[in-house]
Amino acid sequence: MTLAHASSATSAVTGLAAVLLPLPLAGPYDYRVPAGLRLAAGDFVRVPLGRREVVGVVWGAAGGSVPAARLKQIGARLDAPPLPAVLRRLVDWVANYTLAPAGAVLKMTMSVPAALEPQRLAVTYRLAQSLEDGGVKATPARRRVVEIAGAGAFTLADLAREAGVGPSVVRGLADVGVLAAVPMAPPAWSKPDPAQPGPALSPAQAEAAAALSAQVGAGFAVTLLEGVTGSGKTEVYYEAIAAALARGRQVLVLLPEIALSAQWLARFHKRFGVAPAEWHSNLTPAQRRDTWRAVADGRAPVVVGARSALFLPFADLGLIVVDEEHDASFKQEEGVIYQARDMAVVRGMLGQHPVVLASATPSLETVSNVQAGRYCRLHLPDRHAGAELPEMAAIDMRRRPPERGQWLSPPLVESLAATLAAGEQALLFLNRRGYAPLTLCRGCGHRLQCPHCTAWLVEHRHAARLQCHHCGYLVQRPRACPDCEAEDSFVACGPGVERLAEEVAARFPQARWAIMASDLLGSAAAAAELVRQMAAGEIDVLIGTQIVAKGHHFPLLTLVGVVDADLGLAGGDLRAAERTWQLLWQVAGRAGRAEHPGRVLLQTYQPAHPVMQALVSGDGERFLAEEAAQRRDLGMPPFGKLAALIVSGPDAGQVDVVARNLGRAAPRGRGIEVFGPVPAPLALLRGRHRRRLLLKAPRTVNVQAVVREWLRSIDMPNTLKLQVDVDPYSFL
Repeated sequence: MTLAHASSATSAVTGLAAVLLPLPLAGPYDYRVPAGLRLAAGDFVRVPLGRREVVGVVWGAAGGSVPAARLKQIGARLDAPPLPAVLRRLVDWVANYTLAPAGAVLKMTMSVPAALEPQRLAVTYRLAQSLEDGGVKATPARRRVVEIAGAGAFTLADLAREAGVGPSVVRGLADVGVLAAVPMAPPAWSKPDPAQPGPALSPAQAEAAAALSAQVGAGFAVTLLEGVTGSGKTEVYYEAIAAALARGRQVLVLLPEIALSAQWLARFHKRFGVAPAEWHSNLTPAQRRDTWRAVADGRAPVVVGARSALFLPFADLGLIVVDEEHDASFKQEEGVIYQARDMAVVRGMLGQHPVVLASATPSLETVSNVQAGRYCRLHLPDRHAGAELPEMAAIDMRRRPPERGQWLSPPLVESLAATLAAGEQALLFLNRRGYAPLTLCRGCGHRLQCPHCTAWLVEHRHAARLQCHHCGYLVQRPRACPDCEAEDSFVACGPGVERLAEEVAARFPQARWAIMASDLLGSAAAAAELVRQMAAGEIDVLIGTQIVAKGHHFPLLTLVGVVDADLGLAGGDLRAAERTWQLLWQVAGRAGRAEHPGRVLLQTYQPAHPVMQALVSGDGERFLAEEAAQRRDLGMPPFGKLAALIVSGPDAGQVDVVARNLGRAAPRGRGIEVFGPVPAPLALLRGRHRRRLLLKAPRTVNVQAVVREWLRSIDMPNTLKLQVDVDPYSFL
């Protein structure tokens, strides 16, 4: 057994085969093909690996560098749909681009091992012959079973229950041929109806929908569908989905928070008559198995899912839609590190079908591709049904500060009171979970910190606990300070959404309020119910974190108050300004989406900041142009390339040694710069010490080749982990 060459383009495989395993291996291993076993690239096979057996994928013909006699033999081919050629090419592409082992990428496509096993179909029983013909004594119990079975097919449990007998009676009649056991067909997936009429579109929407629909079946193209919040982008790309369905092609829609998208799912059902297949972490194992198999068999026409849905084995994918394409949650930060939006474009290129990127606040990367002519652009300038964009204003917190111990400024309190008096709804946005982000001793200043991470413990008063939002460490608030031993001396510093709710309840005791934060929503059903209550007007004030910006439509919401508009501007993230503008614009877009005009108030200590100016003026294009000019001058993405290297391990000294060795061996020349090593902002994470290096290079440099050569010179101990992040989004 030896490491083989890259995947072969040949379909039929005989003699020797290269098999890629879903393990962190750089490439396929060679195996012998048993006589009489017919294999093709993409087949799932069971192979020996050491003392165990694993399931892998035939990647093509073997490399042939080792004599066949020394190779182990493939055990069996699994009765499962083969991994499509497009998906195999995507695995290779992602591995090469991200510098992740190809086997680790393959594992994402094989995330449901149960789907590869023979499907266990439920069995029903029906009458095959009479008791007399079967030579069986006609007892009263058997007669009842025969009488009921003559009326149709029943499961064992149903037939036994209806006849009032034990399961052994039914099995006994099946054993002698009186009853016939018939496997049930796989569960049918409802097919969306592309001909079902949707809502009336405005002229601009109809023009955009026609353009997108024309791309379906015409090969590869990437289109930015841009429009102000509430402009009806979803209804426009639904028409492209209908065009793909009419051609018999499958569709993938990626959403940043599928578990929070009850309104999107309801709109899809209304448009197409059925619900789409879903793919996200809240599915049960059985649901994941059935969905994976239905996608592979082509029985699931439309899948809506999180970023991992990109690696499902679609039998005939004809369209990908990435909704809210700017959202940072499309970046996978653990394991194989990839940007799902960009990999969706790659999958569209490999499969030669269109990709739609939809957003009211497109990423600078996407805008740059539009300006370079690589992507098309369709623009929806107006809100649907004549609704107006909300009026936006900045509250200078230096001049209009809140009362002592409070967090809402007088202008925001006044607007909130007026909104409630008018019977309308308000949204208070603060992107900080819990009650308070910091707890310290008022006597000695001791701060309660996570023992496993470089992070303060966040108080969650609702759950009576302190929690680390990075590793999940939980502890009750101590009565005495561990430093000065003073009792009851701890005080909460700064507001979280729970503390904000406390202020709302005190100021407006008659108001019905609710908190929308990920740690308080235990399930997708709970999130859907909260959205329903808000849309139905059963909540007066919604207090939420960034999940309130995920495309929700609340007709009665007229006031949005951003409690800390400056929060996202701190830190060394090169996209901090862009992300803050996107998030706040999306949050602002929740207001005034129906006949009631909306208003947005931004509490800020930096009213002159370009982000605040762009929000108040509504001139997002100018802001992005200025942001692009700054990054171009600095050679930063999308006008330059970055690759981050993070060394981590339990021993800080060992981590430092390896990080320094990496720094000494850093590549030079061709405009390449390497910064570090330095302790990461989160220098301790989940008990592991972390050091970062950052490589910066011009766009003309093949960063992957440079990093591969760089890493060849370093000896990495098994106790340490080296993580490579090409195109980093997080700098923690």
